[in-house]
Amino acid sequence: MNPTAHPQEEKDKIMNTDPIADMLTRIRNANLVSHPSVEMPSSKLKVALAKLLKSEGFITDYSERVDGHFKFLTIELKYDEANKPVITNLQRVSKPGLRSYCKAKNLPQVFGGMGIAVVSTSKGLLTDRKARKENLGGEILCYIW
Repeated sequence: MNPTAHPQEEKDKIMNTDPIADMLTRIRNANLVSHPSVEMPSSKLKVALAKLLKSEGFITDYSERVDGHFKFLTIELKYDEANKPVITNLQRVSKPGLRSYCKAKNLPQVFGGMGIAVVSTSKGLLTDRKARKENLGGEILCYIW
């Protein structure tokens, strides 16, 4: 470890076997302590997930920044009037050791439609509702409610 570098930046450079689980955990942890935003290493999949979370109203905004050779994704978390996080919970479904795939007609509903299941389809990341509407199945990445 470089003694002059910021410890978080050094930690972010370490290879991660499940970057989506890492992203969800960072969001969950930041929500627990009411941080206004959370930063993580960026990837196309994480940016697509952040875009989906913003369109569904779970986060306020997201942005990417480049620092040297590394890209970082910053997510602005959303809270209600009582300072309670909009995201109650996040659950990783499909993991590197056990992938979870589902056909369009068998896609799960999260909390009776109150939450979303994020599905990786041939047309990109979609919510369970949009995937059902377009009759697309795929890998269920996570549940968010």
